Amino acid sequence: MVPVSLQMIVIIGIMFYFAVIFYLLKKKTLALKYTLMWIFAGIIMAIIAVFPVLLKKLSILVGFETPSNALFAVLLFVILLILISLTSIISGLNKMNVKLIQAVALLEKRVRDLEKTQTEIESAETAKLLASRSRVTDSVKRQNLRKFR
Repeated sequence: MVPVSLQMIVIIGIMFYFAVIFYLLKKKTLALKYTLMWIFAGIIMAIIAVFPVLLKKLSILVGFETPSNALFAVLLFVILLILISLTSIISGLNKMNVKLIQAVALLEKRVRDLEKTQTEIESAETAKLLASRSRVTDSVKRQNLRKFR
């Protein structure tokens, strides 16, 4: 049997664990959908801490010699579930990153093309304006020459 003092320390530790999880959720450091797996792990820890007899029965049922070995097996299982979940999340984020990088590259190309077109239009307009000025200047010069003749 687990000493009551050890059981109380573990329960206080689990309460602190939940406080940290809910604090991070409140501050929006953790998203709710990712927090659920941590809450699930905390619930499993709380059940084992409050009812250590369940761990002993589980160890007998599965065939472990001591409840501590069953505890390690349960913890290993929970950690593997969390790792699989995190790997799935990271894979989804990687796919989103690839799509975003491709979209940004297409937008950058579009901006460069638009800037090039705008520069060409401005160059053509400047050339027309200069040609128009030179015609006006030539016309004024001719008129001035006629006046002085």
